[in-house]
Amino acid sequence: MAGPGNVWEDLRKQARQLENEIDLKLVSFSKLGTSYSSQGHVQDSRRAESSPLLGSTNSEHMFETMALEIEQLLVKLNEVNDKMAEYSQNGGIHTNNPSLMHTLQRHRDILQDYSLEFNKTKTNISAYRDREELLGSVRREIDNYHKGSSVQNRRTDLLLKEQEHTRSADRVADEAINIAMATKENLMGQKGMLGGITTKMNTLAKRFPVINNLFQKINLRKRRDSIILGTVIGVCVILLLLYAFR
Repeated sequence: MAGPGNVWEDLRKQARQLENEIDLKLVSFSKLGTSYSSQGHVQDSRRAESSPLLGSTNSEHMFETMALEIEQLLVKLNEVNDKMAEYSQNGGIHTNNPSLMHTLQRHRDILQDYSLEFNKTKTNISAYRDREELLGSVRREIDNYHKGSSVQNRRTDLLLKEQEHTRSADRVADEAINIAMATKENLMGQKGMLGGITTKMNTLAKRFPVINNLFQKINLRKRRDSIILGTVIGVCVILLLLYAFR
């Protein structure tokens, strides 16, 4: 069975091993926080990124995994320190030994320093993440507003164009109606003029029978000429048909 001294040394060895692991993890965790901070400043200077700082799945997974691992190591280190204190209080070692008490206090101080550093880095990274998520949300809202305004402007332009086309069609229709009315008035005037001429001619014919007889002879001559011309054309057509079917 191992003696108190061996148990104490085993606990110290576990404590130092956990401290070394925590120290390495904290260095990597701190670099992760620094890279987030640098990336955030670059995005602010360029104003070109609309995604959150920790928007990628890999970054989120890395942050959560490293934080969980460090928390577990800190819990284990605290348990080892409690066991060392328990052995010290139960008389497993010489409690009056200043060197051992200093060693125990030193491990407690290291645990406290690591816990403070971890919480500080975790808080900073969480603050960067919340800040970038907020900025990303604001940027998305601004982009959506601009997109909505652009769509609204396009709709307004289309409505204005359609309204202008309607006005142009109304103007063309008005012009066509005006032309038709003018044409109707012109035709009515011509009809009245022709009616007046016809009335005058009938009046003249009644007053001057010779002129009326002349008009009748002219009409008879026209009818006779039309009959002769029709007869000639008919005979020619018959002769052509007879010649074609010989």
